[in-house]
Amino acid sequence: MRRKDFIKKSLIATAAGATVPSLLNGKESTYNRLIDQVGFNHLPNKEIKKMNKVIHKANTRGHANHGWLDSHHSFSFANYHNPERMNFGVLRVLNDDKVDPGMGFGKHPHDNMEIISIPLEGDLEHKDSMGNTTIIKEGDVQVMSAGTGIFHSEYNKSKDRDVKFLQIWVFPNKKNVEPRYDQISIREIEKQNQFYQVLSPNADDDGVWVHQDAWFSLGKFENGTADKYQIKKSGNGVYAFVLEGEVEIAGEQLSKRDGMGIWDAESIEVKASEDARVLLMDVPMSLS
Repeated sequence: MRRKDFIKKSLIATAAGATVPSLLNGKESTYNRLIDQVGFNHLPNKEIKKMNKVIHKANTRGHANHGWLDSHHSFSFANYHNPERMNFGVLRVLNDDKVDPGMGFGKHPHDNMEIISIPLEGDLEHKDSMGNTTIIKEGDVQVMSAGTGIFHSEYNKSKDRDVKFLQIWVFPNKKNVEPRYDQISIREIEKQNQFYQVLSPNADDDGVWVHQDAWFSLGKFENGTADKYQIKKSGNGVYAFVLEGEVEIAGEQLSKRDGMGIWDAESIEVKASEDARVLLMDVPMSLS
């Protein structure tokens, strides 16, 4: 199914959005702050001794509870700093957030980062300096190319229900692009017992697109089923994140919210040990 055949919304920055870089004067650059911290792409850990795999168990993630926000960090973020968990290639942030009803993140700036949001439960209201005001729901995927600079806010739209979502930051392969916003529903491309693409570098492919040679795929699997995933580009690695259930990947058993990175491979097989849902992030291992 081609991109034009399913629901999407894509709004390009207007003249008003073009003034955003001046608004960032005096603000710390998202890109500069995070690029200075990278370097430990894929160190082995006590769970894994082989050099082409790394496991991040759910209970080893960074955790911050701000009352209204309960957040788990697969990689170093904010007050959580672990020099062995800075990034996996160009994948720099993987936050698993729960926001209380009516609460959220006030207006704040970003630049030169591809920011992907995947709601898991509830409705997330997004507003930005490009003039977008949208609601992102379970079954949607949103992406922002921060480029030369944007401001945005995110709030739980509901007054009586939590919102749960993944926020993922990927370093771009082009800096200072025109900021852009894209949001789609992936319900029409969802498949059972196999992976389906929700993000790529190509605007005409299924899913949203980003300024990076990255491909994201989701899979919902019944107990005992399996699928083989072919890595899209030589030099890329795959970071698997288990959303629900339990799976086996490359001989390792992973449970809900466990993460696992694999590199120097051409493909991986994911087998469900119970009903499961998995996100695969196929990303360059080099920042160049």
